[in-house]
Amino acid sequence: MTGLERIGRTFERCRAEGRAALVSYVMAGDPDLATSRRLALACAEGGADLLELGLPFSDPIADGPTIQRAGERALAAGTRTGDVLRLAASVRRVTEVPIALMGYLNTVLARGEERFAAEAARAGVDALILPDLPPEEAGAMAAAARARGLALVFLLAPTSTEARRRAACRAASGFLYLVSVTGVTGARARLPAELPALLAAVRAESPVPVVVGFGVSAPAQARRLGRLADGVVVGSAIVERGARPGPARARAERVRRFVASLSRALGPGRRRIGAGARARSVR
Repeated sequence: MTGLERIGRTFERCRAEGRAALVSYVMAGDPDLATSRRLALACAEGGADLLELGLPFSDPIADGPTIQRAGERALAAGTRTGDVLRLAASVRRVTEVPIALMGYLNTVLARGEERFAAEAARAGVDALILPDLPPEEAGAMAAAARARGLALVFLLAPTSTEARRRAACRAASGFLYLVSVTGVTGARARLPAELPALLAAVRAESPVPVVVGFGVSAPAQARRLGRLADGVVVGSAIVERGARPGPARARAERVRRFVASLSRALGPGRRRIGAGARARSVR
């Protein structure tokens, strides 16, 4: 099964169940590779429909303090791109939940687009999310991903122009990632009042599911956004819980409980580790 197929079936299943997909984020290698593996699997156990694994990078321009610090800890622990790919392969051996790598273009270019895409596909990765890759400049990366059945996910923001929105929709595969706020990642108490209208406009134009992230920090927020979007992304709030002191088992259980609360907020029919995946149209 290709990554595009796995992601497609997942969104299809969520839509059939009348709910949005839950997308969780964990920084690979924070505070070490073994613990981040536990945290990713805890997200799957808690009911996440798609797992994002962060690629640590020295200049994460889209990330707020929580994820920046997570990346710094991962780099200080010696985490490198090859380690993240091996971590993804280890997670894939345990669960069929789709896996997306989220990182920055320089990390990919240092390895080469073709090599990176090939290694990601072999590791069981389903999607690549590169916040600093605009669709107008994604030709080589898109071709490398498409050849291996990987989704290449583009981001749209409240400040995106109509031209950029059209370009992202034309190039979209797997799903689109709508940034809910103008700014960087990070948990927020409130989300913009104009977000529902923006979401509706993007979904009307997009040929693929639209997930919304940046700022979602609580089950009530996830519930509200889940009525409007195809998927809800929670990152910083998960990373913060995983970073609190304690043994790895306690950190994982804390994350599992939080993800389960988000899962319940989005609706019934959640999947456990090892269960099959199921999606909306992808290309």
